Amino acid sequence: MKVINTIAALKSLLEPIKLGQQKIALVPTMGALHKGHVSLINIAQQYADVVVCSIFVNPTQFTDPKDLEKYPRPLEHDMQMLREAGCDVVFMPSVKEMYPGPENWHIDLGPAEFLLEGEFRKGHYQGVTQIVKKLFDAVNPDLAFFGQKDFQQVLMIENMVAYFKLPVQIISCPIIREDDGLAMSSRNIHLNAADRKNALVLSRALSYVKDHFEEKTISELLQGAKEMISEVDGVELDYFTIANGKTLLPENNKNQSDLVALVAAKVGQTRLIDNMLLN
Repeated sequence: MKVINTIAALKSLLEPIKLGQQKIALVPTMGALHKGHVSLINIAQQYADVVVCSIFVNPTQFTDPKDLEKYPRPLEHDMQMLREAGCDVVFMPSVKEMYPGPENWHIDLGPAEFLLEGEFRKGHYQGVTQIVKKLFDAVNPDLAFFGQKDFQQVLMIENMVAYFKLPVQIISCPIIREDDGLAMSSRNIHLNAADRKNALVLSRALSYVKDHFEEKTISELLQGAKEMISEVDGVELDYFTIANGKTLLPENNKNQSDLVALVAAKVGQTRLIDNMLLN
């Protein structure tokens, strides 16, 4: 496993591979890796000859400086996981390497940018797409793999790829859950024992919607899910919605394809998101 810190070194390693018609996959991460990230690498290995995993805590996507400060960075643990997963290349640039000077970045990501997470974390997806575009420019991948847990993020990245007409295929991979249903997240490390238990209501509410999708109306499903969450102390709901998976607008028609239930809540001091595909 090669560890590379500069764009120039990365390009000189990858360009001959690309010229040799071998496929390159990118798995972008902010570190604090867990089994969900490993699953992305495992899936990427099935599609590509060389898998690059980037570790970079991107400052431009944090809307709260405190959040950036306390983001976990367990580097030795991450390296061990990547070695065990058989990752080929790890790209770990500095902030100076990715942002050598001041930049103005603002692109049209479509109306969905301002919904759900976009409403609670204004400017977040501009920062996400800014760094992902930089990573795509550095790696020049054929495919890039993202977790479905960040459903809206995947949609925004697809919109960015369309905006720049980039020749990269975006693949969204299934959410990996703990045995009790909690969606794996780098933020779970901040949950104390009580929060960890309370957080389970999010996946339970999503499962309730999926399990009762055939016999209940959308408004009944939403009401039931929200009531479940409101009954748990220490969980503060930001949103629970059943939306069109392409536009993220609330959907009332169950016959519409691509429906997804999405939830965000503060559990103790930690904000968690989760979702479930419905049809």
